[in-house]
Amino acid sequence: MGEWERVFRQHQPLPPHPQRGRARPSPRSAAFRCVLKYLHGAALAQGAEYQLRLSLFDATYHHFFGRTWRSGWQAAHAAPPRSSRATFSETVYFHTSLNHPGIVAVVEVVVKAKKGDEGSQHLSCGFGIIPLFRGGSEATDPATEDRALKLYHGTPQALLHPHFQDPAEKNKYLMVMEKSHLQYALKHHQPLETIFHLLPENLLVSGLQTVPGLLPACGDTSDCFQKPRLMKAVTCYLEQLSVRLYPSLEEFEEELLDFLNSDRLLQANAVPDGDEVAIRERRLHVGVHNGLRFVRVPQVAVLVPETEVVPGGCRGVSGSRARDAGQALVLRSRIHLNEMVPHPAFRVCFQLEYVLCSAGRAGGKAVPGSARGEAADMRSVRWAVWSPDPGTGDTEVVLPLRGGARRGPCQALVYRTPASSRSSRQGKHVESGTVQFHVSTDSEEHLVTAAEILCKDRDESEQPPTPSLRVPAPRRVSASPRGPGLSVSQLMASPRGKDQTPLQDGGITHLEADLGSPDTEPGASDQLRALPFAPLQVPMAAVGLQAGSSCVSLSRASLARLHAAGFPDILDRNQEPVEISEPVELGSFNPRLEEADPLQGNEIILQFLAFGRDAQGSVEGPWPRTIFLTFQFYRFPPVTTPRLQLVIPEGGSVTGLAVPAQLLVRVNEDGTLGTRPPGLQLKYMVDPAFLRPGEQRWFLRYLAEHSLQIDVWDGDSLLHVGSAAVKLEPLLRQGQAAVRTYHELEVATTEYEPEGLVLGREALWHGALRPLGVRVALRGRLHLCLANVGHPCKEISGQLPSHSRSVPAPDSTVTIPAGSWRSLNAGGGGRTVRARRLVDVDSELEAALRSRRPEGWPKQRAWDLQVINSYRDHIKGESIYQMLSQAITATRTVHAVLGTAEFFEFALKNPYSIQHTVTIEVDHPELSVILDPREWRHFKELTKSVTPVEEEMFHLRDDLKPQVYLRPSETVHIPFKYQTFSADPAVTAAQGPSGLGTSAKTDTPSLGKSGTGRTKLIQVSFQVSGGKPIALLRVKVEPQPHVVDQTFRFYHPELTFLKKTIRLPPWHTLPGTPVGVPGGQPEMFVRCSDPDIICETKALGPGEPQDIFLKVAGGPSPQIKKFFVAIYTDAWLAAPVQIWQFYLHSLQRLDVTCTAGQLTRLSLLLRGTAAPRRVRAFTSHPQELEVDPKGAFLLPANGIQDLYIGVRPRRAGSKFIYLNLVDVEYHQLVSSWLLCLSCRQPLISKAFEISLPAGGGRGCNKRITYTNPYPSPRLYFLCTNRPDLLQFKEDSFEVAGGEVYTIGLRFAPSQAVGEEEILIHINDHEDKNEETFCVKVLYQ
Repeated sequence: MGEWERVFRQHQPLPPHPQRGRARPSPRSAAFRCVLKYLHGAALAQGAEYQLRLSLFDATYHHFFGRTWRSGWQAAHAAPPRSSRATFSETVYFHTSLNHPGIVAVVEVVVKAKKGDEGSQHLSCGFGIIPLFRGGSEATDPATEDRALKLYHGTPQALLHPHFQDPAEKNKYLMVMEKSHLQYALKHHQPLETIFHLLPENLLVSGLQTVPGLLPACGDTSDCFQKPRLMKAVTCYLEQLSVRLYPSLEEFEEELLDFLNSDRLLQANAVPDGDEVAIRERRLHVGVHNGLRFVRVPQVAVLVPETEVVPGGCRGVSGSRARDAGQALVLRSRIHLNEMVPHPAFRVCFQLEYVLCSAGRAGGKAVPGSARGEAADMRSVRWAVWSPDPGTGDTEVVLPLRGGARRGPCQALVYRTPASSRSSRQGKHVESGTVQFHVSTDSEEHLVTAAEILCKDRDESEQPPTPSLRVPAPRRVSASPRGPGLSVSQLMASPRGKDQTPLQDGGITHLEADLGSPDTEPGASDQLRALPFAPLQVPMAAVGLQAGSSCVSLSRASLARLHAAGFPDILDRNQEPVEISEPVELGSFNPRLEEADPLQGNEIILQFLAFGRDAQGSVEGPWPRTIFLTFQFYRFPPVTTPRLQLVIPEGGSVTGLAVPAQLLVRVNEDGTLGTRPPGLQLKYMVDPAFLRPGEQRWFLRYLAEHSLQIDVWDGDSLLHVGSAAVKLEPLLRQGQAAVRTYHELEVATTEYEPEGLVLGREALWHGALRPLGVRVALRGRLHLCLANVGHPCKEISGQLPSHSRSVPAPDSTVTIPAGSWRSLNAGGGGRTVRARRLVDVDSELEAALRSRRPEGWPKQRAWDLQVINSYRDHIKGESIYQMLSQAITATRTVHAVLGTAEFFEFALKNPYSIQHTVTIEVDHPELSVILDPREWRHFKELTKSVTPVEEEMFHLRDDLKPQVYLRPSETVHIPFKYQTFSADPAVTAAQGPSGLGTSAKTDTPSLGKSGTGRTKLIQVSFQVSGGKPIALLRVKVEPQPHVVDQTFRFYHPELTFLKKTIRLPPWHTLPGTPVGVPGGQPEMFVRCSDPDIICETKALGPGEPQDIFLKVAGGPSPQIKKFFVAIYTDAWLAAPVQIWQFYLHSLQRLDVTCTAGQLTRLSLLLRGTAAPRRVRAFTSHPQELEVDPKGAFLLPANGIQDLYIGVRPRRAGSKFIYLNLVDVEYHQLVSSWLLCLSCRQPLISKAFEISLPAGGGRGCNKRITYTNPYPSPRLYFLCTNRPDLLQFKEDSFEVAGGEVYTIGLRFAPSQAVGEEEILIHINDHEDKNEETFCVKVLYQ
């Protein structure tokens, strides 16, 4: 056994848990130096020999990994008082990239006990756990010196028990060994990083061990890892490399493919299906191995059969290789190894690997083009190792190849031919095979320039390309500084020469061929090749605003208090009060009851009553004095309500809840309270007389499926308080005259942490997602009533649209242009038509009649008749054309919803008795002809259409206009799809504090003509040769409101790009999706309403979650950008499963670096507007941000003034704080800032620990002392990070120099069981931190 085999077999570490391998790898490994000093305890027996064993353990997955390290045997000696001690003083080195708090080191104490007369046995008498990383994946404090490790009874196998919990202190099954411990020291060891390439990860080695490639220790120390020194490397070159497989290459590969194909069918439990496994590439991995690991990542070279290198002969092959020409795999380039070390454990390792793919029957070769889109399967078939002899020069080397179940350096299963071979000759060489190459170490003779290679090979390379498209190899292989480096199958777009054509072997190009080509484009080698790169951006969970069940059932007492508050009654059409109905189950409505209701008029009433704090949630921000609301109902204009003041009622709680809600009272323009009844009531009149034809059904669908998104704003600071959503389904009357429901909405705000500073929380969202970087805070509860009062309406002529998706061809009926006749409703129900004057219809004729009459015309009337006659002759041709066009025009009305594809078919008939090729022209990009029959069939299945589908029906012209061939008098159905991703301007109008100049009126708004200008008319022309139309289609697009499933609101610095990665929820939580989708998790597709926003989805692999990546350009402060994102699960984007709404607030950014508990002062520069304003600064966290001046002040016109702020964060980490400058007279937002805090933790000088009972009580009083370290008297101020749990007897104190002062503490009771760390900051007179105490409070 050689030195390499001995080292390789003795140091095979156990790999980590497979789940750790799927996690994102750490950027670098952490190096440790652990010194095990002595074992001390009363349980040690004097004279007995003890040994320490150290292993790595993953507490999260209950998995040992690495390789156990063993110390020497040491005898225990007596040590005072009445105990024993065994001294080891051994040092262990290792490094790991698994920087997780669950990764620990386990120390086992083993004693050598006698076993009768036969000898001794090893018994485990205890173990201990050494933590390597703290919370947040930070390594243990390296400044800590000696530590005492407590030991537990038993063996480390107890850690594998299912009831084991992490940390070990929580386990009731582990018993501590009393008066026994292990003294150790754990430190970072940075010098170990220089030999990471020699020492494998998770391998524990002693300082007395040797690692191949490392020089022995010099000086007095025998520890070679304390200051490691590397051996000098030599450079060698491998040329003319070839691999021979016996009995022949063809027979070996044929047998290999037969076995792999049989194995494929056996695993799939299938019969032969015509597909076979084909060889795509033959690779050779070459690397230097020191017995422990590869010194560098092995180089990957591509081997090709010798017949393809030199077609028709064997020139260029040496004499020893002339036999059996064409039966070898050769490498056409040179391999350069510069990491070899003259050490007996250093070997050059070769691994032969076959890349396979599935292909049709092509004789074992890949079908052209089939390998490009399929996943490759890689199989290792042979391997070999070679030890260079020191001092030898150029020589030929022949190595035997190995295979079978023997463990190799590449840690892969290797193919071995079964014993039952096809012929007797194969049995002799069942494991045979050789790799042959020429090795040299003289680098001078290999300095060949590229120009010499091109001149030497120009004669051969200028030959016309052969059918196999292979470039003949040069007689001498060109120089390559690092060899091929990468597998050439990854170079799918390698540059080609101008005379070459694309390769025909499935898209595989060869690097060696390109190196030898003289016709490569100039500068092609200067182009950098992009490597696969995944941006390191932590995805945030899709924790948006969702509407839930908010309907509340009120008791009689609550109804009495609600009535006593003075809210106005909601009256039905008979002027009777509408009672509050009981909550009903959502989704139980009957659409037939709504359509058969005689009261088709709907008076929608929104009555906002009160706003109160949440009973459980704690509000960090200031509680507002006044609020205002923003929302949009249906396609009515967006609403910004007037300011509403929060007033505490005299009778206490309004709604009977545990926390009293404050009434909403309107505020007059002068700031005084209005005299109207409390609450705010808005009415919307939705009458079918004002709706478009068929829109009544869409409105009922809107009420059944949509939710009303309401934003709550602080009326004074103009800061966003939170958002709420309420389902509109309770507004469906279901045949009743009127309905009224009471709702209590949760007003919540979503806070996003800064990029790259996301802490791993253990809380799960909906039981499946971990909301990285997202925190949802409940700010309060909004109380409102929803009501719908039915009204009768007169019958209108508009009919509901047909359910048919087919548009019939127009007949010969002539329609009169709109506006030519005026119709009046007659009293008897008939219809009277009155003619209109021509001048009232045609403005051009009116202008001609008003022109000046020339001389010679005696009468005005004769002149007018002449003008009218001339005008008729002038427009006769145009009028005839219009009338004929109307005869062949059909109209289709489309109710367009954002992101939803509206599918219909047009029946096109050839009116001629000869065949024609009809060209279809559409004048709008959102309407298109469905050309793919698969997409056509998909939409027909969705709409249940019964018309036939034709394959290859359309032909595309050069201008991409579709054409269809029609036989004489033939009728075909043309499929159309209308789909828009641009939201309506009325919908995308951003609602926020920047537009508060006008207040909303509470009058009853009506649809009337609102939105009529948004109707689009699209013309489709069906033309034959010569541009003659045979049919016209006019598509009338009526935009409809869309569903908003979730709302996201981001605050970002102005004029910068917002980049966010949002993780999609699990598939089973998305509403509106079909049941039983085959294939597991479907692929997601996204589209954005703004074409200037980059929006794409990323699939990380099968079974992995999917992310949405957004890149949005922010505008100047205080601009608000609003857009929508539609999410699909079908490739044809028929209908979105969810639509998300996004708000982007652009703010001025200010970065602040500070210390927790210490005041940091800075200033902001304010610039005045064109007029002087009375302004005031408001902040989202007044307890952490102070402003000076605090109240209102005058900002001069076009002037400059400083605003001084002081920041005192309570917690360390990163945080966002918002600052608004508001005009207090006009309530307009003047400026807005985003303060990005980067807060560090202060140095803790003392730590205390107390235990308090949980569940209420009267609290507890404690005292601590503080000594003034200065010789003079000093004034100190006290503050804490948890003022809700700790109060001071005095917020400030003065103490003489060197004197001791007693600080009185009052701890408030806590309702929850657990522990809290409370910091006490002692600051000087300038509010700079002098000392910080930490009190750990255990609530039991």
